Amino acid sequence: MTLGQKIRYLRLVEGELRDLGHDMGQQELARAIKAETGQSISQSYLSQIESGARPHLTNATRLLLARFFKVHPGYLVDDPPGYHTELTSDLRTVEARLDRWLLEGAEHFGADPDLREALSKLARAEDTRGCLLLLSRLVNSPDLVERLMGALRPQEQDDPSTPTEIGWLQ
Repeated sequence: MTLGQKIRYLRLVEGELRDLGHDMGQQELARAIKAETGQSISQSYLSQIESGARPHLTNATRLLLARFFKVHPGYLVDDPPGYHTELTSDLRTVEARLDRWLLEGAEHFGADPDLREALSKLARAEDTRGCLLLLSRLVNSPDLVERLMGALRPQEQDDPSTPTEIGWLQ
């Protein structure tokens, strides 16, 4: 994971921890850092870090971001190629990669809050792989999907103007 990806991920997590309903924007992050630490970092500097235009942080910036996000300063560097932290079973490695992939997907679909929330919830599930396999089986059983939708949101069945999205998963 690159430094920019880590900062984007930390903004997503911070938004969830603060119950913002969205990832913490760069401008929000800059304001929160100023309010909570008394130190400044500009939105444009954060943008350069995330885009990769500025691949390294100064020590002062690394310490400031680490303190704000409550991570070890050593986390705020690019990971070497092939590096991963999962040292447990193969299944847990798959699960961690799925969770990370879903959270990155949630970040990419920021304009669709329902989709972003669904992906984030899947990533936070205890058994992400099992949830996705269950979802696959549901999709392969259209009658079951319709019955579940009716049972979970019966009031929407009576309203023909209600869109038939996957909002029932919430």
